[in-house]
Amino acid sequence: MRYYLIAGEASGDLHAAGLMKALKEHDKDACFRFYGGDMMKAQGGECVMHYRRLAYMGFVPVLLHLPTILRNMRRCKRDIEQWHPHVVILIDYPGFNLSIAKYVKAHTSIPVYYYISPKIWAWKEYRIQAIKRDVSHLFSILPFEVPFFEQKHHYPIHYVGNPTADEVALFRQSQHDALCFRKPVIALLAGSRRQEIKDNLPAMIQAVLPFLNEYDAVVAGAPSIEPAYYRRFVKQYPVKVVFGQTYPLLEQAQAAVVTSGTATLETALFGVPQVVCYKTPLPKLIAFLRRRLLKVKYISLVNLIADAEVVKELVADTFSVENIKDELQRILPKGEGREIMLQGYKTVQNRLGDVGAPQRAARLMVQLLRDRAHTTE
Repeated sequence: MRYYLIAGEASGDLHAAGLMKALKEHDKDACFRFYGGDMMKAQGGECVMHYRRLAYMGFVPVLLHLPTILRNMRRCKRDIEQWHPHVVILIDYPGFNLSIAKYVKAHTSIPVYYYISPKIWAWKEYRIQAIKRDVSHLFSILPFEVPFFEQKHHYPIHYVGNPTADEVALFRQSQHDALCFRKPVIALLAGSRRQEIKDNLPAMIQAVLPFLNEYDAVVAGAPSIEPAYYRRFVKQYPVKVVFGQTYPLLEQAQAAVVTSGTATLETALFGVPQVVCYKTPLPKLIAFLRRRLLKVKYISLVNLIADAEVVKELVADTFSVENIKDELQRILPKGEGREIMLQGYKTVQNRLGDVGAPQRAARLMVQLLRDRAHTTE
């Protein structure tokens, strides 16, 4: 069967690649065409556009690049119609992907599957109407999404487990070279987009400077960002940057400072105590709006899955160099908060369930498509 996949950022590329690998095992004739990245390319098929040309974040960058974004959307819609796949599989990236889903539903008979659902439980809950209308099947990777979609919105979904747990487990079981550092490591994971890095990395670096007599500070470089961009932030400090080595880095880290996102869950699954931080413009206003507009108590996946504050979240008005430094002190070895956090990580692992998410998703997708083919014959 022909599968058209759309991933708009690095984490989507990783998860989509795992799904493609599993789809090939369940469908020997699987053929892929996609918007994605290098990991998806490694699974075969044709990459129509790299996600580096799609990943714009924030109101101003999106506005500035709006003509490009709209042009990419039009190209994607035409390409889907011309190739006419058996299914379109969307991976997160809701601003772009929900527009594609709407078009596919309105202009074709191609089913739309959503793997890694939009986080409408946090905000933009109104998008449930578009999902109900345009998405044939939704495959969830977060256990708390099941009651949100099925009980609150009466929209049945498929919980398949979390692919990040698979990716971490596979890495830890594999043979790989260890990174070499002179001292124990504090990892800095500042996000995968330029804006996130620009906003968060300078404060992260300032916060770890007092610990550099005992620790090496190492930044996990995002695959879509060139090394020169990081040099502007680290050149005057004894801070290293490694690329394509996030998992080896976390495997050796004693603690981490992490922006919100999939990286918080990866860090927890490696058993690395962390501080979650995220700088915003107009912090007091954002904090006020967050209390009134955000639908959830937490921003990190770790806390959302545990439904408790396992990791400290320093966001908006609580984001500061001093707060990051103080919290880091609490979770480094001999810190009073370290063991409590590690115990909380066990709750997260238990709630995620068994590994095997890509396999379960692929097996179910192939079966649904075969059932659909039988009913339309």
